Amino acid sequence: MTILTVEILCSEAAIFSAAESQHPEPLLYGVTDGKAIGTYLEQKFKLYLKLRYEFLEGNSASGIDFPGLLVDVKVTSVRQPQSSCPFKSARQKIFGLGYSLIIFVYEKTDNSTNRTATLNILHTIYVSAKRTADFQMTRGIRNILDNEGNKDDLLAFLLDKNLPVDEIEADKIANEIMINPPLQGFLTISNALQWRLQYGRVIERAGQQDGVIAVYRFNS
Repeated sequence: MTILTVEILCSEAAIFSAAESQHPEPLLYGVTDGKAIGTYLEQKFKLYLKLRYEFLEGNSASGIDFPGLLVDVKVTSVRQPQSSCPFKSARQKIFGLGYSLIIFVYEKTDNSTNRTATLNILHTIYVSAKRTADFQMTRGIRNILDNEGNKDDLLAFLLDKNLPVDEIEADKIANEIMINPPLQGFLTISNALQWRLQYGRVIERAGQQDGVIAVYRFNS
């Protein structure tokens, strides 16, 4: 059996998205719970791949769907394109989540005549790990560095942004930024017990930025 790669994952996600957009599903008729819809689509996509490829499956310990590829699947409604993700460290907001995302953005329509639902996959987007930091946070840091900012300026910025860190950790992060400035990220990451990831910007920018790839786009 062929071993799954990121390239194959993206091309199969496009094929899967096109097929799913045509599929009337009785199980989802009347379902409004986004989590249930997300679980349905993730499991169906993994099963689709399992029949064709070899890959390491994710579990609750690894926390991501394809740990061998360092890729996590996210499913979100186009009405409010966002989801939660585990908080590991405040550094994720600056240097990225540590893994890539493949995001399915759907619009659900119910057909009351035959009591089925269709998930039109409007966008399927691959966001490379190097682009999964917070947009405003990385933009602010890069602006400071571009304007001859020093470590004190970075520290003030990090503390001003209410990054969930103490001053010792903020100092360590500022030192690291001076040596290794972060790339521009494209997610919006809200502070919470779990990160809340918002995808409006990656939907807008898919295909226009290095590392933010429009894998599939629905043509009505």
